[in-house]
Amino acid sequence: MKEKLLQEGIAALCQNDKDIERLIAPRAEEVISRLTSYINEIELFNEAYGLVGAANTEELVIKHILDSLAPLGIISRLLTVNCLAVNCKAQKPQIADAGSGAGLPGIPLAIALPGLDFTLIERMGRRAGFLWNTKASLNISNITVEETDLEKTAPERFHLVTFRAFKPLEPKLLKTLFKVCVKGGVIAAYKGKREKIEQEMAPLAKHALLDCDWEALPYKVPFLDEERHLLVIKTPKS
Repeated sequence: MKEKLLQEGIAALCQNDKDIERLIAPRAEEVISRLTSYINEIELFNEAYGLVGAANTEELVIKHILDSLAPLGIISRLLTVNCLAVNCKAQKPQIADAGSGAGLPGIPLAIALPGLDFTLIERMGRRAGFLWNTKASLNISNITVEETDLEKTAPERFHLVTFRAFKPLEPKLLKTLFKVCVKGGVIAAYKGKREKIEQEMAPLAKHALLDCDWEALPYKVPFLDEERHLLVIKTPKS
């Protein structure tokens, strides 16, 4: 059932976004196989570790795996444009998944983008242990796991920092996110309704810290009738 749902969901994503099709379609069988193994790992450890909130396998696939992959085309385009802007052509873009938890969205993105490097940052020991175990059991060579608070991560390392279900943005968190990004890097936060995003961002506009561009880009999750956006914040270049 999970493989069939993944097949149909990924086919829908490829149909809706040419960049997703370019990245996934040639490797669809491999991607689905690795995602299925990843789901099996989550289901094996979820009760003990409290990794994700999902009532059943269908909800896990749709609300967590497909949701993580749905803005892949947006993220790919952000990396292409932004890396040219910050002149990272001499090195691979470095991507962080902040407060990674079960590895969402970092692990699905890393499976979809095997040529890029991902760092999964998770402060809770048991969840970091799950991430290390999953990296080993799935043989995902392009992820690194860091068991630490985001605040303790070395500065100016990442071209893009993404997170979902992390916490609402507030000045202290935003300052930390800016700190771990390279100058001119991008923050990409998985969010829901546009209205709630505007409510969340309004108080930040009062702080000089948010003297930068942001936009909420809509994306569609297959089989999910909910409004979803990727909140994109471009960090100051100086």
